[in-house]
Amino acid sequence: MSTPSYPLILDVAGRRVVVVGGGPIAARRATALADADAQVLVVAPELCEPLAELVADGRAGWRPREYAAGDLDGAWLVHTATGDRAVDRLVAAHAEAARIWCVHAADAGSSAAWTPALARIGDVLVAVSAGADPRRSVRLRDAVQAALEAGDLPLRRSRHSGGTGSVALVGGGPGDPGLITTRGRRLLAQADVVVVDRLAPRSLLADLDDDVEVVDVGKTPGNHPVPQEQINRILVEHARLDRRVVRLKGGDPFVLGRGGEEAAACRAEGVAVEIVPGVTSAVSVPAAAGIPVTHRGLAKQFTVISGHEGLDWPSLASVEGTLVFLMGISRLADTAARLVDHGKDAATPAAIVEDGYGPSQRTTVGTLGTIAVLAAERQVRPPAVVVVGDVAQLATP
Repeated sequence: MSTPSYPLILDVAGRRVVVVGGGPIAARRATALADADAQVLVVAPELCEPLAELVADGRAGWRPREYAAGDLDGAWLVHTATGDRAVDRLVAAHAEAARIWCVHAADAGSSAAWTPALARIGDVLVAVSAGADPRRSVRLRDAVQAALEAGDLPLRRSRHSGGTGSVALVGGGPGDPGLITTRGRRLLAQADVVVVDRLAPRSLLADLDDDVEVVDVGKTPGNHPVPQEQINRILVEHARLDRRVVRLKGGDPFVLGRGGEEAAACRAEGVAVEIVPGVTSAVSVPAAAGIPVTHRGLAKQFTVISGHEGLDWPSLASVEGTLVFLMGISRLADTAARLVDHGKDAATPAAIVEDGYGPSQRTTVGTLGTIAVLAAERQVRPPAVVVVGDVAQLATP
């Protein structure tokens, strides 16, 4: 028998498919068919546990006996996987005589049909077949699946079916393109529009198709050229035009990133929104400098704070463990002074990590009493994360 030369995807929904056999291979085939809404009939004297559960759930019928002539009546497709070559050959012969396609699990070389290995991402389905060599098919499938999940293959729609506009709030991590999540990278590869922050992993934008619209809404300290309300409108308006929108943010969208506001704005307008967590800079940037925010014997907890005014200084000064300030450089001197004024020891270790994971990464280490002066002398600039607590002394040079 030659290898298949005419690949085809079948719609088996509502159509009878017979699976002969009660073991694990038959269970895998029957489960996949049930997932595709086929009318599955299993013929076997006994069932393995997954098949028994499938039958108990009403997703498959069962004839509890050995295969017999007539079991294929009304079938559109047959899978035989009894483990008994004589029975499998008989099933295949009956299917051939009745002009029913039959997948012969134990003897792909003599099978009339093959089941490909499937790679699936959302509405994208890739079938991989190496003919009579199923293990080779699986290896190829795994490679394709990994490429799909990583966003390395073209996933964008070329035709829009209508009503599929959506927004994904994607945390891009601290800026290194290798630290975005696999799901975030994949959604970026599918995007029609990318609304990007200043601290997002912008190097990934170079991989986008030329016709992907990039909207820059980046903010710098004291300069917010695109107000938050306008950003919300941009997300909603593009989604309503049936576009897949990715809001690419630095760090994690729900850690001092106003992602909650953007999600609420989308939902209020009936726009589907997905939240994709990112590696927050509150943890990752100190780690880039060798500073763990918790460490046995030094800190059992950590607190993340927006380094703006209006903070509860008595409470912060009394907190045990590590304090991590984001966006805290402009008010660093005031922050250090207020913590000391409210009872924090001026000798408490402190560190600043600039441009974490970036080409200009630099660490400044001191104490609450000296860190502001050191920062001024070294002309520390954002983006930077400030760490206050005993763990700061663990910073690597």
